[in-house]
Amino acid sequence: MDMELNTLIIVGCSVIAAVGVFYATIYPYLSGQIQAERRQAALAQSKPRKLAERSSDPAARRKQVADSLRELENKQKSKRLSLQERIGQSGLGITRQQFFMGSAGGAVLVGGMLFMSNDNAFIALIGALVGGFGLPNWVLAYLRKRRIAQFTEEMPNAVDIIIRGIKAGLPLGDCLRIIASESSEPVRSEFRNIVEAQAMGLSVAEAVDRIAERVPTAEASFFSIVINIQQKSGGNLSDALSNLSRVLRDRKKMRAKVKAMSSEAKASASIIAALPFAVGGMVYITSPKYIELLWTTSTGKMVIAGCAIWMAIGVMAMKKMINFDI
Repeated sequence: MDMELNTLIIVGCSVIAAVGVFYATIYPYLSGQIQAERRQAALAQSKPRKLAERSSDPAARRKQVADSLRELENKQKSKRLSLQERIGQSGLGITRQQFFMGSAGGAVLVGGMLFMSNDNAFIALIGALVGGFGLPNWVLAYLRKRRIAQFTEEMPNAVDIIIRGIKAGLPLGDCLRIIASESSEPVRSEFRNIVEAQAMGLSVAEAVDRIAERVPTAEASFFSIVINIQQKSGGNLSDALSNLSRVLRDRKKMRAKVKAMSSEAKASASIIAALPFAVGGMVYITSPKYIELLWTTSTGKMVIAGCAIWMAIGVMAMKKMINFDI
């Protein structure tokens, strides 16, 4: 028993060390972090364009808007968010203390179930770490990503409502109130916060600024910039928002096109990732004694750990190959 426990500890430490080395050396290249840093450095070194050099062609203006959106996205990806900011962006109405209490409950639940099922303290400790740190953060990241995607999907419709309202003679505040009462979530909640901030005495520009903090997307940031520029310097707001709406809808079409074109690759990646588990399950059903050596012997456990590391690397590589930034 002590020998198996020592073997498990060695295997676990080896897996953690290998994952740490992979995350520190290889993952930045697979995730695009290195490329994003290089693009940001190039943008920082490039000189700002002069106003006289900017073309008056509508296609050129749309390209400038798209470039600005891409630059904002790069800045937002490099920004580290606090736990409270991530909770707010996920749409959960809880505090940090409640999140920590839920994480502690998950750690106790998962660790206790594993300890009662196999009476192994080491496995129970790993399960407690997964239930207390991995699972809650994964759920939070999933909810945050889903809410941001829903906001990005609905934002062009909200901008179109403002454009039609301004062309019909309505003030900007009334257009915002219409969106706050009739749009879909989460756009409705975010614009309701803008309306409530105005009711408390903030200006339209100051209230709109907060939407970019709560929803870290290039669309929200650029919408805030357009409103702020119009409030400070004047100009035709409907034309500026029309250009923004056109760019947002073009980006939406491109995302749908990329999703359709990459669906076959994603299906192939899912099949490849599930194949080892499916084959292992069928072998266990037909010849359980043959495959039980993988988790009943020390050598088998080391083989499983090594295969898990390589499979994780393969899944990350496939994920990077089939995910595209628009």
